[in-house]
Amino acid sequence: MPSFDTVLEPDLVEVRNAIDQSNKEIGTRFDFKGSDAKVELKDKEITLFADNDLQLKNVTDIVLGKMAKRGVDIRFLDLTATPEKMSHDKLKQKVTVKAGIESDLAKKIQKAIKDSKMKVQASIQGDTVRVTGAKRDDLQAAMALLKKTVTEAPLSFNNFRD
Repeated sequence: MPSFDTVLEPDLVEVRNAIDQSNKEIGTRFDFKGSDAKVELKDKEITLFADNDLQLKNVTDIVLGKMAKRGVDIRFLDLTATPEKMSHDKLKQKVTVKAGIESDLAKKIQKAIKDSKMKVQASIQGDTVRVTGAKRDDLQAAMALLKKTVTEAPLSFNNFRD
């Protein structure tokens, strides 16, 4: 039975490159001269450091710009965390790099496929959604449907089997 997996996985090498370029730009910019502004990446968590709110906003803009330039979709980044105060009125903000489909999004994908009345089935398997169908054309139509309906996450499809 033909199938494919719907996944949410960023290119972590490009994320690391974007962070390195951001730190390089922060080090050379005049408005960050003498400040402790920087960006760190540990596993799938980016930490932004700055001296004040304006600098934190500028650091965030630099990181988002570098990510876009490197071809990393910024929808992989979870920017909802509030900045934390550190000593000497410095700020830090944690940004998570999303990887793997969360259960809410997986249910939305499954519902979208079910509501479309296509001859395919979707099953949630951990942090991926496997879509199976009798015909290859139905699976390609399901991919097009998911790209059009699910806009809050940059979905990718792999493991296509005939």
